[in-house]
Amino acid sequence: MSNYVIGIDLGGTKISTALSDFNGNVVSQSIIATDAHEGEAAVLGRIIKTVEDVIENGKVDVVQVKAIGIGSPGPLDAKTGIIITTPNLPFKNFDLVSPIREKFQIPVYLDNDANVAAIGEFMFGAAKGTENMVYFTVSTGVGGGAVLNGKIYRGNTSNALEIGHATVAPNGPRCNCGNIGCLEATSSGTAIGKRAKEALESKVETSLRKYKSVTSAEVFAEAAAGDEISKDIIDNALNYLGIGVANAISIFDPEMIIIGGGVSKAGEIVFDKVQEVVNKRCFKNMAEACKIVPAGLGTDAGVIGAVALAIMESK
Repeated sequence: MSNYVIGIDLGGTKISTALSDFNGNVVSQSIIATDAHEGEAAVLGRIIKTVEDVIENGKVDVVQVKAIGIGSPGPLDAKTGIIITTPNLPFKNFDLVSPIREKFQIPVYLDNDANVAAIGEFMFGAAKGTENMVYFTVSTGVGGGAVLNGKIYRGNTSNALEIGHATVAPNGPRCNCGNIGCLEATSSGTAIGKRAKEALESKVETSLRKYKSVTSAEVFAEAAAGDEISKDIIDNALNYLGIGVANAISIFDPEMIIIGGGVSKAGEIVFDKVQEVVNKRCFKNMAEACKIVPAGLGTDAGVIGAVALAIMESK
């Protein structure tokens, strides 16, 4: 009887793997360094070792495991199980799924980390009980995922909800992707830090000057303390985030928008501003019918999401 699934959160710095039951209760977990610099074969070997470890430590037989879910940074092809390329991992057009499936003789599913986080929130987090939800992660970059009619929406090339690269400011800053005015270039933690650096390079008066180095955390702190420049930077970034969220509501008409990632941890200031922009830009009935809430899964969001992917795909 297959009573368990395994979730793998593959990151640039660590691999987190968990054996879980179908209710998301973790039975055993293994966290090891990715050591990506050692190359594809070494990282694949480490992933396989973590799977062996959680099965052994969970005292279950491999035949009791129904499926394995893997969340990885993209771009990737979820249909074929291939990681195309990703900045912090050594994989290039690498078939990650086949060797793991062959080793354990279990179905293996791969998806990008934002989709996996969305599935986790939908199944076990803040969006539990919804049918339609959109997830935004706002940290170093901006990513997203959507569950529509109870199913993850991947789109034609498995890359749907690249929401960080939707244009929100046609004359705005250039994004790392090459486009101008992406949501990632206006509203990510990185973008907020960049605007602060630009302010410091000018002659403007700001309390940000007391810091040796400035990230979005310092900008949020000084904005809360009343520094006008910091307030302006934050207000501008959150206005564009609000536009991104309003666009998602207008397109998908979800019951819930979840905002996770580092920037969401600034709390009320983020959610109040986003709600204000949504109220201004969306049809009233759609805005009122959609809750905008913080992510419910904490530091284990990646691995719980991978567990949820395995459950959703193997049903």
